[in-house]
Amino acid sequence: MRLLILGGTVFLGRHLVDAALAQGHDVTLFNRGKTNATLFPNVEKLRGDRDGDLSALAGRRWDAVIDTCGYVPRIARAAAERLADAVDHYTFISSISVYPAEGQINGPDETTPAATIADETVEEITGETYGPLKALCEQAAEAAMPGRVLIVRPGLIVGPFDPTDRFTYWPHRLAQGGEILAPGPPEAPVQFIDVRDLAVWTIKLIEQRQTGIFNATGPAQPLSMGQFLAACTSLFDRKADLTWVDETFLLAQEVGPFVELPLWLPESLHNLMRADCSKAIQAGLTFQSISQTAQETLAWSKTRPDDHPWRAGLSREREQALLKLWKQGA
Repeated sequence: MRLLILGGTVFLGRHLVDAALAQGHDVTLFNRGKTNATLFPNVEKLRGDRDGDLSALAGRRWDAVIDTCGYVPRIARAAAERLADAVDHYTFISSISVYPAEGQINGPDETTPAATIADETVEEITGETYGPLKALCEQAAEAAMPGRVLIVRPGLIVGPFDPTDRFTYWPHRLAQGGEILAPGPPEAPVQFIDVRDLAVWTIKLIEQRQTGIFNATGPAQPLSMGQFLAACTSLFDRKADLTWVDETFLLAQEVGPFVELPLWLPESLHNLMRADCSKAIQAGLTFQSISQTAQETLAWSKTRPDDHPWRAGLSREREQALLKLWKQGA
C-alpha cells in the first residue's frame, strides 16, 4: 500500500510510520521538515505547509492518507479537497474531546452528538474550542470524500516520545517514592491508550478500508485512578505513600486538571473517562498491559536530558506545599 502521512515525526505520526513500515507499506511524509527532520532517512519526504502550500502533493497518487495534525477546519478542508482525487481512503485522527464535556448521563459512544461552536470561523485552539474544531475537521474530510473517510477518536494517547508528559509524570513520580499527592477519589475513572496499540490498529483498519467513526481509548475493562496508580507503584522498589486529596481542595487551590495533575478530571467531567470503545475492540483494537506501558514510557523518559522541561505534573515544591495545606485542613 502506498501511504501518505500528513505530519509523521512527532508522536502518533512516528509510531504510525513504524507500524506501516513493519507491514511493508510504502510511506511518504508531508510536513514542513521542522521537527525531527532526520527521522526515517529511507522514507520519502515532501516538504510544504498545509496552511497555504500543498504544491508538493500535486500530480501524485497514493492508496490512502492519514491526517495526524488537523486542528482547524479551513486547513483540514484544504488538504482533504486537494487529495480527494489523489487517494482512495482518508483517515482523520480526531479526539474523544469532540464530545461535550458536561451534561452526559453515560460515557459517549460514536452516536453521541459532537460539541458545537457558535462561531465556526474561530481558529484559536483553546480548551473550549479544541473539541468542536476537531468535529468540524471531521465534517470537512467527509464532505470532501463522502463514504471514504475513517475517523479515529482517541482518548489520551500515551507512551514513548509523548511530548506532553500527561502520562509520563505518574511512572516518573512514583519511581521516586516518598509521599505522593494522589487526586481523589481513588475510584474515579481513568482512560488512555498506548500510542503503539493505536498505531498498529489504525494501520490494520486502513488495510481493510474501514470507514466511519471509532472511539479509541482503553483499557478494555474499566480502570480507576487507584488501580492505575497501584499498577504503576508495583513496578518500583521504592515505597510510594499515596495521600489522597479530594477535588474540592484541589479546585480551591486552582490545581489544573489533566495538566498539573495528569489523568485527573473533576467529577462533573468523569464521563469523558468512560468513553464506549466496544466498536473499536470488536474491530480488533487490543491493549498492552498498564505496567508495560508505564515501564516502557519511563525507560524512554530516562533517555531525555535531566534538565528537560516537564510539560505536565506537579513540581515537587508545589506538591509539598499542597500536601502541607491539605494536612492543615484535615
